[in-house]
Amino acid sequence: MTTAPKVVGEEAIIQGFLAPLAVGYPGAFGLRDDCAAITPTPGHDLIVKTDPVAEGVHFSSGDAPEDIGWKALAVNVSDLAAKGATPRAYLMALSFPEAPTSDWMQRFARGLGDAQAAFGMHLIGGDTDRRPGPITISITVFGEVPTGAMVQRGTAKAGDLLYVSGTLGSAAVGLAVKQDPNLAATWGLDAANVDDLRARLHRPQPRLQLASALRAHASAAMDLSDGLAKDLDRMCRASGVGAIVRLAAVPMSAGVARVVAADPTRWAAVVASGDDYEVLAAVAPTEAAAFEHAARLAAPDIPMSCVGAMTAGTGVLLEHADGIPLLLDRTGWEHF
Repeated sequence: MTTAPKVVGEEAIIQGFLAPLAVGYPGAFGLRDDCAAITPTPGHDLIVKTDPVAEGVHFSSGDAPEDIGWKALAVNVSDLAAKGATPRAYLMALSFPEAPTSDWMQRFARGLGDAQAAFGMHLIGGDTDRRPGPITISITVFGEVPTGAMVQRGTAKAGDLLYVSGTLGSAAVGLAVKQDPNLAATWGLDAANVDDLRARLHRPQPRLQLASALRAHASAAMDLSDGLAKDLDRMCRASGVGAIVRLAAVPMSAGVARVVAADPTRWAAVVASGDDYEVLAAVAPTEAAAFEHAARLAAPDIPMSCVGAMTAGTGVLLEHADGIPLLLDRTGWEHF
């Protein structure tokens, strides 16, 4: 006889699985109050960001709950990293179409716990509810920077050099392989390549180590969540400048490089797809050497690649080594 999975109610969700994530933060009050209290470090500003993830859009129903929990927090913390902020705490609202099972909640909370431990923060409150539609996880993160030191996206200047952290395109290619496993053989990907792509899709790594280097040397910065072409255009429009990107300099993992070599039409996955969660930074030429040095000291395992420059005028030009521009059907992830 098969036993039905045990489901849990709201009180059990909060006190049984989520309250342990608040331990260590006095202003969370054990998740037993209607509000939380945050006291910034003296001489610091609070930096706030909210970003939901939804089943069927940002994750699949069959994904590991641990990965869902990790990603829900990581995509928000990535924005804090690009602002040069240190994470402090977060609120979370969970919406379920039906009561979750105890096993799902336990694994989801484990992923959240791993993420908040890695990022140095705590859950301090939120809400749970039941509503039609997919599972939705809405998180609001709080970080802090020294007063006035947040790195904005709209302060880049013509002549600034453009830097990208890590590598681009892995999550997009990983999603393609997840949806059609036969593509791995078509593109000549080995098991190590596929494992790396899967990790980048399910467990993004906010580049918090770069915060101090960004605050000290970047003119502007933002996280790459909707694709390099789209997010760079946002930075350009906010700053009133244009940009040129040298595609030969765009960093890719070994697996993504194989894919692009096998199928050049996949350049769109590298520069016009979401889920990279890397940092895009504009740095004045006079600050470039110091920025590279500071980033290398803070994060020796995270490469910083100079991929182009801000220009006078408007628009973003993506250019191959032979000078031919890359033409895209779309520039990045579209929410609507």
